[in-house]
Amino acid sequence: QVQLVESGGGLAQSGGSLRLPCAASGRIFGINDMNWFRQAQGKQRELVARITSDGVTNYGDSVKGRFTISRDNAKNTMYLQMNDLKPEDTAVYYCNAWVFTGFGLGPYDHWGQGTQVTVSS
Repeated sequence: QVQLVESGGGLAQSGGSLRLPCAASGRIFGINDMNWFRQAQGKQRELVARITSDGVTNYGDSVKGRFTISRDNAKNTMYLQMNDLKPEDTAVYYCNAWVFTGFGLGPYDHWGQGTQVTVSS
């Protein structure tokens, strides 16, 4: 079984920064795409950022230039560095990863439990 655990959430002021790690553990042979999603109260879940196994990144328009996604494959961990936070960034942030659990086994979709980020004005 694979587990994803987000951390680093909490409170921040407008213009502040937070760094969210997502650590994958369990039976992991390799990881393809890793993603950050977020869901604000009463709104649909949206893609925040994506990073491929080769390090190619993609960002939602609302966070481009402010957020940076990265990964450490040796640690099976990815990070979301959030700078210049805005109140509209307030949401539950979810880690998502496509995981190989053996050679040619997968990738399978896994999700973390989410971490709350709240940005005050």
